[in-house]
Amino acid sequence: MGLLQRRQFLQAAAAAAAAGTISCGGRTRLWRRFSVDEAVTAAAIADRIIPSDQDPGASAADAVNYIDRQLGGPLKKYRRAYREGLRAIDQASQSQFGKRFAALAAAQQDTLLAAMEARRAPFFELIRDHTMQGFYGDPRHGGNREYASWVMLGVPPAPIRGRQLYDLSGQGMARRARRPQWRSQG
Repeated sequence: MGLLQRRQFLQAAAAAAAAGTISCGGRTRLWRRFSVDEAVTAAAIADRIIPSDQDPGASAADAVNYIDRQLGGPLKKYRRAYREGLRAIDQASQSQFGKRFAALAAAQQDTLLAAMEARRAPFFELIRDHTMQGFYGDPRHGGNREYASWVMLGVPPAPIRGRQLYDLSGQGMARRARRPQWRSQG
């Protein structure tokens, strides 16, 4: 009876190992929270908020990837707002110009976004703020690919781990702050 239990255990372990390698083979979806259509619309909006010039714009710096990743964590409460907001922008674009937002010319996109900004639409403020966070934030959170905004601003990449102080002069990392020397009073 001990041998049968051992065989069953080995069979179960082999099946679990095989299932683990199949499931860990990589993601089949490009986006974690966004659908492809939502991601395309979000990227078009982000590129109008921070457009490319001599430096990369928001989508080239992975600001949309940042938003997508964070919607699974700290920004989880905004999932519904993004679904509804991106859908509403595409619907407004369809009704006004007969095309989805991402397919519009830049001037038409700006017209729609300026109208949202003028009426202080909550979704516009949300995606604007998150686009800026993704563009200027630390790359470990999913945006600012290859330190695009930091390079643009001349800010040296910060250390990923540790408690070293930042030296923004471009001369390298600052030394640890010195503790004040206390004089004895006696």
